[in-house]
Amino acid sequence: MKQVVFIFTGLWFALSTACAVGQEGDEALKDRMPVVAGQFYPAEKKALNRQLASYFESQPPVNAHDSIAALVAPHAGYRFSGRVAAEAYHQLDPGRRFKNIFILAPSHSVQFEGASLYSKGHYQTPLGQVKVNRELVNRLIRENDIFSYQPEAHKSEHSLEVQLPFLQHHLKEPFQIVPILTGTHDLSEIREMAGLLKPYFNRENLFVVSTDFSHYPAYQAAREVDSVTAEAVTQNNPSALIRAIRSNAGKEVDRLATSMCGWPGMLTLLHMSSQTGQMEVRKIRYQNSGDVTGDHSRVVGYWAMAFLRNQADMSNTSNMDFQITEEDKRSLLRIARTTLQRFVREKEVPPVEQDQVTEQVKVHTGAFVTLYKDEELRGCVGRFNPDMPLYQVVRDMAVAACSEDMRFSPVEPAELDDIRIEISVLTPMRKVSSPEEIELGHDGIYIKKGPFAGTLLPQVAVKTGWSKEEFLGHCARDKVGIGWDGWKNADLYTYRAIVFNEGETDIPE
Repeated sequence: MKQVVFIFTGLWFALSTACAVGQEGDEALKDRMPVVAGQFYPAEKKALNRQLASYFESQPPVNAHDSIAALVAPHAGYRFSGRVAAEAYHQLDPGRRFKNIFILAPSHSVQFEGASLYSKGHYQTPLGQVKVNRELVNRLIRENDIFSYQPEAHKSEHSLEVQLPFLQHHLKEPFQIVPILTGTHDLSEIREMAGLLKPYFNRENLFVVSTDFSHYPAYQAAREVDSVTAEAVTQNNPSALIRAIRSNAGKEVDRLATSMCGWPGMLTLLHMSSQTGQMEVRKIRYQNSGDVTGDHSRVVGYWAMAFLRNQADMSNTSNMDFQITEEDKRSLLRIARTTLQRFVREKEVPPVEQDQVTEQVKVHTGAFVTLYKDEELRGCVGRFNPDMPLYQVVRDMAVAACSEDMRFSPVEPAELDDIRIEISVLTPMRKVSSPEEIELGHDGIYIKKGPFAGTLLPQVAVKTGWSKEEFLGHCARDKVGIGWDGWKNADLYTYRAIVFNEGETDIPE
């Protein structure tokens, strides 16, 4: 963790020179008044609407997507990034109604643990009031230590405020927001935050990540850095984003202060989206400030991006007969071991040459990588329905298992010789109508009820000795959060796991 903190140290700097709200004290705060109107965007309603209309009208026609789950939009002054932001919001159907719009924006000038949710009133802009779902906000703060209300963080922060006029101008149906300023740079806190927000990452709600990309390199360097970072986001994989930011930092690009100022919010989104089945991450538009000002010596980069859900329902997924050979098992274990050793010792992820693996492990399917030390769990992370080949999933989950499982500290080099690796390759899920269709010890279960979902691997029932009812009850209560008997009126899915480990499969040098 010390290495991670060091790498991202340069992200804490103040970007806003806006004035603080003129109210004093926590109790005096009611509606949060605009603080960058007249600086980042027009302060007068007609002028603001006129500017926004020019941005939206200049965009090419698009097919508005009902499947959009999240947007990425910049938060600079509208002169610099307004057209890029408008193109992100232009992807939304103006007539679509959202239950909540969660906005994840970085705190530029105040550092604090976790995230701060504005809970004392609503937001105001020159276009009127934006309602805050205060009931939900206060519940999140009350029930989770990771969330709090930090008055100073909201007083002069522009990153969340500048998103609101785009929503007000474009959406025709009423909406309410959950305003979240991220203060933490701790990877375990970000993962915990994602887990708490995951139940709301559903078709009823929209998530918006407010972030600019590279800060202050020269024009061409910014384009190159921003391309690397955006490509990592399109992989829909938290580890890929972390690696890209580290890689950019390691290149020592002149005047590069950060690859992405809002990376904690983006990482939070990726932790949710990567566990939500098939999802396409689409790059919409890029430019940097040099494209507007003509000054190419020192620029800031801006991307508009969209996360689109797969429209196919899981119940239509067939449970195909999927097998891998002993050679494939050895190959995947070798990839996991090589990755684990290189990452723990050198913080590098080794490439895997495609000509070194068979076609079978290039199939897109899910997998979990589990680490054991002295037969005790030391880390376990996996993915369902990924948009990448199996061998890449195993490589990335090996990194995640040793460094991102929030239940454990990162694996240290001195532990490597005592670590045993287990891989669970997953078959596609099949919906079942009753528990009688579940074969205990062979089937993993995935339970889904509304926005809540969770899973237990097949081998869990074997290792614990649970009955079928205990297997379902523990999954429903401990993984899904719907109570011991919650599975009885939830959707049940099964899948098989091909499980193998270093203790059973020899790995030639």
